[in-house]
Amino acid sequence: MAYSDTCMFPTSVKEVQALGWDYIDVILFTGDAFVDHPSFGTACIARWLQKHGYRVAVVPQPNWRDDLRDFRKLGAPRLYFGVNAGAMDSMVNHYTAGKRLRHDDAYTPEGKAGQRPDYAVSVYTRILKDLFPDVPVVIGGVEASLRRLSHYDYWKDELVPSILEWCPADYLCYGMGEKPMLELTKAIEDQRNPRDIQRVPQIAFRLSGKWKVKDPLVLHSFEECRKDKVLFAQNFHLIETNANLMYPSTIIEPVGDGYVQVNPPYPPSTTEEMDSFWDLPFTKLPHPRYKGKRIPAYDMIKDSIITHRGCFGGCNFCTIAAHQGKFIQSRSPESIVNEVRNLAAMPQFKGNISDLGAPTANMYGMRGKNQEICAKCRRKSCLYPAPCNNMDRSHAKLLDLYRQVDAVPGIRHSYIGSGIRYDLFLDKDGFVDETSRPYLTTLILDHTSGRLKVAPEHTEDKVLKYIAKPSFKLFERLRVEFDRICAKHGLKTGIVPYFISSHPGCTMKDMENLSNCPALKGIYMDQVQDFTPTPMTTSSVMFYTGIDPRDLKPVFVERDLEKKKRQKSYFFQK
Repeated sequence: MAYSDTCMFPTSVKEVQALGWDYIDVILFTGDAFVDHPSFGTACIARWLQKHGYRVAVVPQPNWRDDLRDFRKLGAPRLYFGVNAGAMDSMVNHYTAGKRLRHDDAYTPEGKAGQRPDYAVSVYTRILKDLFPDVPVVIGGVEASLRRLSHYDYWKDELVPSILEWCPADYLCYGMGEKPMLELTKAIEDQRNPRDIQRVPQIAFRLSGKWKVKDPLVLHSFEECRKDKVLFAQNFHLIETNANLMYPSTIIEPVGDGYVQVNPPYPPSTTEEMDSFWDLPFTKLPHPRYKGKRIPAYDMIKDSIITHRGCFGGCNFCTIAAHQGKFIQSRSPESIVNEVRNLAAMPQFKGNISDLGAPTANMYGMRGKNQEICAKCRRKSCLYPAPCNNMDRSHAKLLDLYRQVDAVPGIRHSYIGSGIRYDLFLDKDGFVDETSRPYLTTLILDHTSGRLKVAPEHTEDKVLKYIAKPSFKLFERLRVEFDRICAKHGLKTGIVPYFISSHPGCTMKDMENLSNCPALKGIYMDQVQDFTPTPMTTSSVMFYTGIDPRDLKPVFVERDLEKKKRQKSYFFQK
């Protein structure tokens, strides 16, 4: 390439000219400010394509209200436009659970709100297709990924079809995109015929007519689901079960005069592949265009290290498995320690890793003991309703990783800011194995910055059944062990439980019981949230249909916004 791999990606004509480029292969449009850090998906895809020889430019937070100069300024790319809404669904980014407009945006310089449109992926794509009708558009990221099939839209309060039905994109890349985006880029560059491109794993697209796929999973049509909520619940159960298989089927969802096809994903990434995704020259800095302006989301993650992807917890309100996958894909200790050394050498680093983890920090290195059993398994969760006997819950690899990281010169502390699952080291009989007590001890003594954050989600087992989390009795046991360790070592560390109100199945009486729970005495309840139905979760299907898709039985749902507010208010009653 004609420029150094360590330089920042161009975002303007002047920056493209400074690189001496006479063409751009791929132009990525994103709803976030551009930060060259592996916690931001745009940077991950840009660096990965760059590694394989492609010239990539980025247009962050384009202005869609004016004469559209941001969409025109770099012209047409040689291959395609890539579009994402940013690290969050734009509607979640904009609105609270009470559907009130948020007043700030952590992914924008100085936290300024209003710098991306509602349904950003669709808005950006429509503009690009109007301006450059012959250039392919590939959509991806959380917003596109979780709207790839028919879904309930909380903000419209209606069932809507796949985003591919109302967004004129050519292809949708779902999940973690390094492998599918590279293969798709090569296919477009080689000018393969459409039928060949449509075989690329982990992409989706809409076609007219009748499908010609062998042995697909065919869903009820969108139109049928719009008329009958039971059919939508059945669809979702099939989608979720298929997504949690090691070898899922191609999904076909009829809509209008055609169908949406979702190809199976790539197999879970190997350790070597995971290392290659991080062995890239990220500067770990915001783009120079921001000239020192504060980007709140960057401040939160700049000193963090991601250790793995995926989650096998299977919480019903969570989208992690739907986007990252159920199977844990871990980096090698060598890759992680190398990143830690590079972080320690950065002039702005003060010696404290803010988060050494992933969505569930203590799943690092965990997998089924017998992979042949995993290959046949149809369970959504390896932990609920009871931990799978085939799951290796040893924390030995994680304890060894912590020791290696803390031994790096310049590291004062490595904190675990991500959530942990205490049902990975505790069960009704006590600690799970010989690594469990040492893990909890070192977690509290060496890797907790003031307060240990855990997520029981509720106190009432009836509600927890709908959330798919273990009995609250397990949190009570955790608190006993936590208090014992703190007392023994003279610590004043606190424990902070996360709770959720208004989840399907939760009544006002359940919230009253939560507020009076004696096991929460002395705990400050500041980590609470009102349930927000987001696309592609079991909980949002329950909210819309009033049906549990797992057994098609009715579920109580609190939809009244004032009563939802009252449910949340119980958290703060003394």
